[in-house]
Amino acid sequence: MPQPAPRPTPESTDLLTAELVVDMASPVAPAISSDGRLVAYGVVANSGRDGRPHSSVWVAAADGSAAPRRLTDGTARAAAPKWAPDSAFLFFTSDREERGTAQLQRILLDGSEDSAEAEPLTRWRGGIGDHYPLADGRIVALLAEDEPTPEDEHREAEGDDAKVWGRHLPATRLRLLDLATGVVRTVDGLGDRHVVEVAQRPDGGPLAVLSWATPELDPGVTTAGLHLVAPETGAVQDLGPVGFEAQSPVWWNDNGEWHLAHLAVTPGHLVGALAVIDTVPPATGPTVEQRNLTVGMPACPTELVQVADGPPLALFADGLDTALHRLDPQSLRFHRLSCAPGTPGTFGTPGTLAGLTASHSGETLAVLMSTAREPRNVHAGPTGGPLLRLSDTSPELRGIRWGVQERLGYQASDGLQLDGLLILPPGRTRGQGPFPLVTMVHGGPYFRHADEFTLTAVDCGQWLATAGYAVFLPNPRGGSGHGHEFAAVVAGAVGGDEWTDILAGIDLLVAEGVADPERLGISGWSHGGFMAAWAIGQTERFKAAMMGAGITDWGMQAGTGEWGVMDAALGGSTGWNGPGPHLHDRNSPISHVSRIRTPVLILHGEQDTNVPLGQAVHFHRALRHFGVEHEFVVYPREGHGLRERAHQLDALRRIRAWYDRWL
Repeated sequence: MPQPAPRPTPESTDLLTAELVVDMASPVAPAISSDGRLVAYGVVANSGRDGRPHSSVWVAAADGSAAPRRLTDGTARAAAPKWAPDSAFLFFTSDREERGTAQLQRILLDGSEDSAEAEPLTRWRGGIGDHYPLADGRIVALLAEDEPTPEDEHREAEGDDAKVWGRHLPATRLRLLDLATGVVRTVDGLGDRHVVEVAQRPDGGPLAVLSWATPELDPGVTTAGLHLVAPETGAVQDLGPVGFEAQSPVWWNDNGEWHLAHLAVTPGHLVGALAVIDTVPPATGPTVEQRNLTVGMPACPTELVQVADGPPLALFADGLDTALHRLDPQSLRFHRLSCAPGTPGTFGTPGTLAGLTASHSGETLAVLMSTAREPRNVHAGPTGGPLLRLSDTSPELRGIRWGVQERLGYQASDGLQLDGLLILPPGRTRGQGPFPLVTMVHGGPYFRHADEFTLTAVDCGQWLATAGYAVFLPNPRGGSGHGHEFAAVVAGAVGGDEWTDILAGIDLLVAEGVADPERLGISGWSHGGFMAAWAIGQTERFKAAMMGAGITDWGMQAGTGEWGVMDAALGGSTGWNGPGPHLHDRNSPISHVSRIRTPVLILHGEQDTNVPLGQAVHFHRALRHFGVEHEFVVYPREGHGLRERAHQLDALRRIRAWYDRWL
């Protein structure tokens, strides 16, 4: 049976090391079998000699009657477990044969898994991006790029690799694998569109296919469309365009009428909260009407999950917590499913849920759950009822003495109610303050700090707390968890209300004697990095700052970042709007560098395409010009986050050393 989850205890005395942080194994991608008996999931860890994350696939009894079993050895990257409709086979991808190239495999779950070998099902050059076992048990839908032609291979060998922009990224296409013959058939009716998600109607009917006009994020996410594909013939029916960041298509049936719902940014907006959009696909032609099922809700949908025998389930970011909801077919509104608040292992427990997956009947589900005192683990149980923890991926954390994570509620300068979190140094109370305070701003901006256990090289609040710092995790306007209007207010106004919201929380902690006003630091990654750079250009109160992968020039970001269209909406304008003055210049930290007196640590991945390295170089040169103390660190091979173990260790130690030096 599973052991108790890691939680701090008064007698915990072990020291938290950087190695413990980066080597912590994390469960991902739970998938419950159709019959609700078994739960498969992945476990990601920095194992192996190459210093990069590897993953293994595990399976557990949903009722906890047997200990979890590892199906793959963790030496390769095994991921994306999904069940056959009869719950007998488990499909997953693995790059065991060729590192970095995932192929589809399956394993028979009949009790002999300890000795069973996974069966390879594809040898698709270029690899398999995703897979969807279909209801007939004979076909698996695959998402995969075209295989290279002999001419492609010759050109690559000769170094003849000029990239024609707009055609430099290969489109992912929908393909159908016949399990009996091994033949892979491509659905040609979608043309050159880039397929991103698939969901089959539960009765074995058509596939709902979400696609973009191009693989590029900009303009791909603005060109999303829905299609219906008949798996037998490959015939395609176009349902028309859908909204920005469309994702998670799901089917549901209401008295014999099939609906198709999905998530997308609230219609009419590029910046704002996600919404659940519903339609009834017509027999022919495009969709006539799309309905927003979450309009006016104070919470924000994060996941939408198909249930074969009923209306969809959804997870909602609700302040600091996550709530499970079910759609009511009569009112077409989502209603919260909950148990007694605070009951351990139930949906009334404060914390977060993610990775929701439901059985065919919808009566049993599995989900990743975390609270302030427990790291994320796989839980399963009846829908809306008590959940049993199945996984135990980080038992080594039980001996660590953690800082108390406290929920905060406070008012913005204009009276709006805000929330956030405060982590105190281990073994310390508010009354023993004031403490040096580091404010850690979340990315996004459409994201949030939830009341969960978070410990990574980027979200390192507990790492700083164990070194004696109090850590403030604010949730300013622009984030998720408080409805659309709260999220949309930052469009064209980054650094406005979100900055004063953060400042109001800092002022409160200073006034309450928690924070030492002479030892304030600020840090963040991505949009949080932007806010750190923005903050030190607005005030000299901060004695140290860390900007990780941050935006410093919104005009340049709109022109070079992969989310350009959204970055233009956030910054307020682009460089091609005319000679100026531009709103994005007013909203850019680079325009305020002459005011900066705060020492700055800049961290950035060399291969970052989300926020290109040029943003950091630009800021570095401006700081150098004005003689501002700073350190600029670039991580080779890294993108928008840090994946390699050595780089994660370096970042953790460097960040803490920076604050130790200046605070």
